[in-house]
Amino acid sequence: MFRLPTLLSGLAIALAVLLANAPARAADQMTVLNQAVVTVDKMKSDPTFGPSRQILRNARALLIVPQLIKGGFVFGAEGGDGVLLQRLGRGWSAPAFYTLGSASFGLQIGLEEARFVMFIMSDRALRAIEQSKFTFGGEAGLTVITLGANAQGATSTNLTGDIIVWASSKGAYGGLTLQGSVLAPKNDANAQFYGRPLSVPQILVDEGRNPATRPLRRDLATL
Repeated sequence: MFRLPTLLSGLAIALAVLLANAPARAADQMTVLNQAVVTVDKMKSDPTFGPSRQILRNARALLIVPQLIKGGFVFGAEGGDGVLLQRLGRGWSAPAFYTLGSASFGLQIGLEEARFVMFIMSDRALRAIEQSKFTFGGEAGLTVITLGANAQGATSTNLTGDIIVWASSKGAYGGLTLQGSVLAPKNDANAQFYGRPLSVPQILVDEGRNPATRPLRRDLATL
């Protein structure tokens, strides 16, 4: 007999793998990059999110997911694509494409759209995310702090997690939770975008070259 948490974890992993292995198209990657710039601009212009620059100065890397769609009736699912960038000196690395998927069960109905920026604050968190799959809540010893778009709970005393998430969401669901979500690199999309197969660590040390990454990297450099 299956246990519900185990079943949901399996569904989340299956959804993430399915999204990660979806056929890569250059137009999809450009859409994610362009929307990532919009997401960063929205975060920068959020007058109530004052700690963002303080957090960014100490961040080892960023994961930007510009559109996460969550919906369901009894069974729910969510998914979205994003990019991971590592700090390199005063600038940022080339982005590695990722996908996020999760599944849930309960009395739920509706549709929610969210965007978020994940500040990766420790080397151990970055190393975990670089692996083939990362499950939120399933990585022992890692602390994830989620702040709403108004960041009312953001103070110097609670900004000490391994991962700090700035999130903005709207729709029928209240709030945004990443618990149980699975994050996986989109290897085919990365290979297509950079013209050759590259691992996430290779991309994050700037072995990939594509001029389409410049707007996002310039935008982050102004924060």
